[in-house]
Amino acid sequence: MTNVKNALCPQPSPISRAVPEERHARPQPSLLPRRLASSRFPPATASWSGGTWRDSLSVLHGASAPLPPPSRARPPANRSGAATRAAGPHRVTMEELHDCVVKLRSNPQRRRDTVYVGCGAGFGGDRPMAALKLLEIVKELNYLVLECLAERTLADRYQIMMSGGKGYDPRVKEWLSVLLPLALDRGVCIITNMGAVDPLGAQEEVLELASNLGLEITVAVAYETSSGNSVFSNESTGVGQGRSTYLGAASIVHCLENGKPQVVITSRVADAALFLAPMVGIGMTLRSCHKGHWLAIFWNVDANSLEGISCTLLLDLSLPYAEVSYKGEVFVGKAEGSGGLLSYSTCAEQLLYEVGDPANYITPDLVVDFRYVKFQQISKDKVNCKGAKPSNPCWPEKLLQLLPTESGWKGWGEISYGGQECLKRAHAAEYLVRSWMDETYPGIEGKIISYIIGYDSLKAIGDNKDSSAKQVMDVRLRMDGLFKLEEHAVKFVEEFIALYTNGPAGGGGISTGQKKEITLQKILVDREKIIWQVNMKKSSIPCSQNQATNVDKGQMRDQKHHKYPRSSAMGTFHLNTNMDTLPSAVPSPSGTKIPLYHVAHSRAGDKGNDLNFSIIPHFPDDIGRLKAVITRDWVKNAVSPLLDSSSFPADRANQVRYDLLENVSIEIYDVPGISSLNVVVRNILDGGVNSSRRIDRHGKTLSDLILCQNVILPP
Repeated sequence: MTNVKNALCPQPSPISRAVPEERHARPQPSLLPRRLASSRFPPATASWSGGTWRDSLSVLHGASAPLPPPSRARPPANRSGAATRAAGPHRVTMEELHDCVVKLRSNPQRRRDTVYVGCGAGFGGDRPMAALKLLEIVKELNYLVLECLAERTLADRYQIMMSGGKGYDPRVKEWLSVLLPLALDRGVCIITNMGAVDPLGAQEEVLELASNLGLEITVAVAYETSSGNSVFSNESTGVGQGRSTYLGAASIVHCLENGKPQVVITSRVADAALFLAPMVGIGMTLRSCHKGHWLAIFWNVDANSLEGISCTLLLDLSLPYAEVSYKGEVFVGKAEGSGGLLSYSTCAEQLLYEVGDPANYITPDLVVDFRYVKFQQISKDKVNCKGAKPSNPCWPEKLLQLLPTESGWKGWGEISYGGQECLKRAHAAEYLVRSWMDETYPGIEGKIISYIIGYDSLKAIGDNKDSSAKQVMDVRLRMDGLFKLEEHAVKFVEEFIALYTNGPAGGGGISTGQKKEITLQKILVDREKIIWQVNMKKSSIPCSQNQATNVDKGQMRDQKHHKYPRSSAMGTFHLNTNMDTLPSAVPSPSGTKIPLYHVAHSRAGDKGNDLNFSIIPHFPDDIGRLKAVITRDWVKNAVSPLLDSSSFPADRANQVRYDLLENVSIEIYDVPGISSLNVVVRNILDGGVNSSRRIDRHGKTLSDLILCQNVILPP
């Protein structure tokens, strides 16, 4: 695969390349750089070298032929300060358009032998102080990635932007105010997808922050456009306003190699692309894509709550980072001596997280085969990863596009009951609300699901439902409805609140809510139809502030660590030296009923309406016996309680469960490299994270639903 790898690896170019006079004698179109011309910025990134045209665009994709120059992209109208952006004080240094057609490259070069990429965030609610700790301790870092955008948050940001709010992550200023001074001092580039549906707005906020801090930086943005207009603007065309395509690493690589930015902000790109882009410059593409996937979900690789980890160790947790060499050596590490657990077991869980078919993990840049990946424990703070290889074909012909679609109105309510027969009172309350709704809108109670928090809301009670019911003394009824009309959701909330005086005695702590729900329809689109744009701006610093900054720069550097002190617990707790970081050497017993917890561990994730969970035996040789137990029928039976619309299903509800189960399909994949199984359950998550009526809308807790099942292993 060496030739394929080299063909895909981009060829780095100088950050600033002078364009000689020869470029005015344009060559034939077939030799043109594979880039779209901008009406404002001519194709100045192409240079004449040795009698041939060399494209300085060090990316994986480019236009297959010259296209008519589109109009200059404009920021969305009336969206979070967009009116002031075009005339902002910050200097534009680059603005270009490109498409996503795959372009083979030759003669790849490298800029460094090893690259260090840190994972500062793995979801929108992560902690800036944890990222700062990684930045402080791991001084080798070259890049820090903040992966803060999921399909749920993308839909939320779209709704908020359409209501006149910010279309980008509102915490971008908080994050960068914590990280930017030290990152700039260390020469670490921050890459983030916090731009969401308005990356230009995020760019302006970061530039304003930098100016206020007296920092001179370049902020690059990379985002999808529609013929030169933002796909979220009023001028957007194509499949519809608000569309968002998963872009690859190309746009980020272009920013890194043509502007040397301190911050890169993107719209919707594949999570792995955020981590892949920094690795391209060292001649790594195929072998580093799997690392991009790992880091994209490894923010909690050493937070995994396997047995034996104390609360104090979790307090001293380190976020992970990758060390990737140009020879293909890949290591995942955490800060030396920090808490948490980085091991064969935790890495195995993360490898299979949300990958679907491990032989064909699809990203916009590459399709990767994870089946033969292996992990080698180097130390308690470092694991070597090897064995990933490209699938056939190497890259997808089409890209995944998301289109916001209205899915209805959500109405929900919660109420608590405690003490004797609290479960029966919760049942009575549920019955009343359903009946009241049916009085006004006959048949609509079928749009409602209910569950008892503290009893079965997560369904992880296995065969112990009857015994659990006897022990329950504190429950909370939650009911969720997804309705076609807003008036239905409003009526549901009104009826639920009526439980205060019209329901069973002793109920309290009512909370309710309603909102319009947006789901993301998924379609596949041709690469050549997707255009991305890059834009770079430098922060502007007033002269008086710049003079003060020069005087105080050394003082600011000295005080930086005191401004964000480490926890007093840090440095005092270490990993338990007796903690086993390798798979168990003892096989599980056969012929007796035992919880699957005792045989394997697991992690669950979601892709739309599909559940993905792993089965990783504690003793690797147990995988053969597990295959005899974990069948499609076994999985379907285990997940069937998820389809119940009530904790107290009637006969009709049981028939509904049976009908829904007919649409559920199971796929089980063998992963011999880590002696594991990866299971995909389709059409089981009540419509997916953006419209699900369950308390765990992601399905993250469902690994416990699987592991609490009792199994009998064969000899």
